Amino acid sequence: MPSWVQEGYGEYVKRLPRALRLEMVELPLGRRGQKSSAGMVAKARREEGQLILSALAPKDYVVALDVQGKAWSTEKLSAQLADWRMHGDTVSLLIGGPDGLDEACLSRANQRWSLSPLTLPHPLVRVLLAEQLYRAWTLLAGHPYHK
Repeated sequence: MPSWVQEGYGEYVKRLPRALRLEMVELPLGRRGQKSSAGMVAKARREEGQLILSALAPKDYVVALDVQGKAWSTEKLSAQLADWRMHGDTVSLLIGGPDGLDEACLSRANQRWSLSPLTLPHPLVRVLLAEQLYRAWTLLAGHPYHK
């Protein structure tokens, strides 16, 4: 990833309180050729899905980032964050590969969240996700950053 991604992501991660630790687990992409057929893409997405599912604990509360998911306002995300914290289990936010998440990952998800109807590049999603979680936390904490 470009340095601006690491710096942006890292900046918001360090701002979060210890009780709201954000940890990224990067998994390798499934193999695709330069001229991937639909079958190759589906196979790569399945491989990625299996890796993602194997990285989850059985008790994890899973939120799949999916364009078909529900869009949340900052206030709604803040309420979700409060609910997730009360739940007590690890919350795993799934970001798919270039072709999205495998159906097995979507089926495993407790919730589906759409960051935007736009197609966003993966580097930007990392920074955007960390910033939005930080913003939601500041709303819960009564911090003025939210404004």
